[in-house]
Amino acid sequence: MTSSFRATITVRFGDVDRAGIVYFPRFLNYIHIALEEYFSKVVGIDYPVLIKEHRLAYPTVHLEMDFMRPLRYGDRVGVEVKPEKIGTTSVTWTYRLFRPGEDEPAAVGRQVTVNTNMDTFEKFEIPEWLRKRLVT
Repeated sequence: MTSSFRATITVRFGDVDRAGIVYFPRFLNYIHIALEEYFSKVVGIDYPVLIKEHRLAYPTVHLEMDFMRPLRYGDRVGVEVKPEKIGTTSVTWTYRLFRPGEDEPAAVGRQVTVNTNMDTFEKFEIPEWLRKRLVT
């Protein structure tokens, strides 16, 4: 059983396009911010510490996003993060982004990351200590 976590992101002026809505690549930044928050708050280790001290990283090897509703400058967006599947060397994450006061997501996404050794840039098995922290 996996649990979800929700981070809150504020849409900044530089995030919107001429139409006044969030430019679609910014959604990818939002999910990455939420993933880093997930590691800090749920896993209990800051992502920079994971990289610098444990020499682990989780680069993206697959990503898909669907957009249903626009986000606007000043919105405080809830970004829900959930590890959907934890494989031997990879984690599949799901994301749902919510506009203020709405129950239906503005966007949904799925991302596959691979446990990578920062010294060799090769994938390897997710360490057991980390695997236990990813699943609750």
